[in-house]
Amino acid sequence: MPKRILTGTVTSDKNEQTVTVSVERRFKHPVLQKTIRKSKKYRAHDANNTFKTGDTVRIQECAPISKSKRWEVIAN
Repeated sequence: MPKRILTGTVTSDKNEQTVTVSVERRFKHPVLQKTIRKSKKYRAHDANNTFKTGDTVRIQECAPISKSKRWEVIAN
C-alpha cells in the first residue's frame, strides 16, 4: 500500500527533531453545498531541525517514531 503524502504549513518547531504541521483540506458540505475548510495537526519527524515556523512542507507516513509521531518531513 502506498504511503500517504500531505502538504501543510509548519506551526511549531520548538521540539527537538519534531515539527507540528497543520494540513488543511477543503470539501463541499453534503447538504448546504458550501465549501468548508478543515485543518488537522500532525507531528512530523525533522531529523536535522531544518524547517521553521511558516514553511510549507510535505509529510509522508512512516513507522511510529514516538507516541505521537507517525509522519516524517520529506524534502520539497
